[in-house]
Amino acid sequence: MAASDRMMLGPLVGSIDQGTSSTRFLVFNAKTSELLSHHQVEIMQKFPKEGWVEQDPKEILSSVHECVEKTCEKLQQLNIDITNIKAIGVSNQRETTVVWDKTTGEPLYNAIVWLDLRTQATVERLLKKIPGKNKSFFKFRTGLPLSTYFSAVKLRWLLDNVEEIKQAVGDGRAMFGTIDSWLIWSLTGGKNGGVHCTDVTNASRTMLFNIHSLEWDPELCRYGTGCFLLCNTGQKSVFSEHGLLTTIAYKLGRDKPVCYALEGSVAIAGAVVRWLRDNLGILKTSQEVEKLAAEVGTSYGCYFVPAFSGLYAPYWEPSARGIICGLTQFTNKNHIAFAALEAVCFQTRELLDAINKDCGVPLNQLQVDGGMTNNKVLMQLQSDILCIPVVKPSMPETTALGAAMAAGAAEGVGIWSLNPGDLTAVTCERFEPQINPEESEFRFARWKKAVMKSMDWVTSDISSNGKPEIDASQVLVISLLT
Repeated sequence: MAASDRMMLGPLVGSIDQGTSSTRFLVFNAKTSELLSHHQVEIMQKFPKEGWVEQDPKEILSSVHECVEKTCEKLQQLNIDITNIKAIGVSNQRETTVVWDKTTGEPLYNAIVWLDLRTQATVERLLKKIPGKNKSFFKFRTGLPLSTYFSAVKLRWLLDNVEEIKQAVGDGRAMFGTIDSWLIWSLTGGKNGGVHCTDVTNASRTMLFNIHSLEWDPELCRYGTGCFLLCNTGQKSVFSEHGLLTTIAYKLGRDKPVCYALEGSVAIAGAVVRWLRDNLGILKTSQEVEKLAAEVGTSYGCYFVPAFSGLYAPYWEPSARGIICGLTQFTNKNHIAFAALEAVCFQTRELLDAINKDCGVPLNQLQVDGGMTNNKVLMQLQSDILCIPVVKPSMPETTALGAAMAAGAAEGVGIWSLNPGDLTAVTCERFEPQINPEESEFRFARWKKAVMKSMDWVTSDISSNGKPEIDASQVLVISLLT
């Protein structure tokens, strides 16, 4: 592209993509959807106790500032005028919860990440107040089951356990939001007039929002973190009978209709690669997992269920924990790397099967996006396990692109047309199944057997002397070991 062409690009749109493991800022050409520049910063996760996952809201905000600054520097080096950025969209980790002080602009506690499990006791306490102890009691209002996953129970835990937050609420100083709200408030002035807002898609994941009236539910408001598969169900809200969530897909304008989706959530997908790198040390970089897996081309009967934070859709089983089974003396780190990638595929298969059952029309291909789609071994595995083609766009940052398109098409901006006839054609890479369906079904059945073994791992049974109960099988194991 000539320098003169770069200067005449026309309107640009930015996109903040704030994920669980990293933050990115990307800038797109509103006319062609071309990604012009981006920058990425990894985010630290903290694990203060088993099952707890936290992040520093100030570090998240700082990472956004850094990404914006570095991306703009790169644009200027390309002789692109950054004043042409006319709007910025936000894509974020939705259920991660932040409470901050509106007078000081300071967070009152670390952000509690979506996959955090500390609220299990809170969920159990709330469940006792629901008729029939039915986890799905509010599902027809919120689209969600009662679970540790969603923001409301995280907020309840903060109110119950953090004295500073309790005091700030009493003083009228506390502000609550998911990551989008924290970023937008901070970036639009913070304590000096920052805008405190969210949109219906984030609101629908708090468990406090009525997805039909599109309003905060007064009754629910008195309560006091992956891999996500979505199926657009249009303007009709479909309620799953197979463990999926009913959520809001989008609403592109004040007077535009709301569109719904069925969604399945996997707690640990890309994070399993990070765990192999940071916790086990069998990878030097996240990209190395593809090489290790490709060298063996099989898990050699090894199955990995990364239920580090319990199992999400379609099981919704917080008592599950991660297991690696089927190990032999022959198993090495390559087989474990392959099993980790295969686990992502099996979890996606669980979600796809549930969507097919709920919709009644089997999907004939899977469209994918995100950083993990750069792993060709994973993409081929995914096609093999699903027995359908997997289609990956040449520019995989479609989450960030979607946020940019919505921002560019917003009322008062209007520089990005969402008319299908005006959208640029997307080139794709296609992965076709390369194993027979019988082999795929066998491996999937073994995976489900491993999943069953991962369940009911955590119990809260306490004996009269205050110590965990030990059953007879545990006593047998202890006697053998001693």
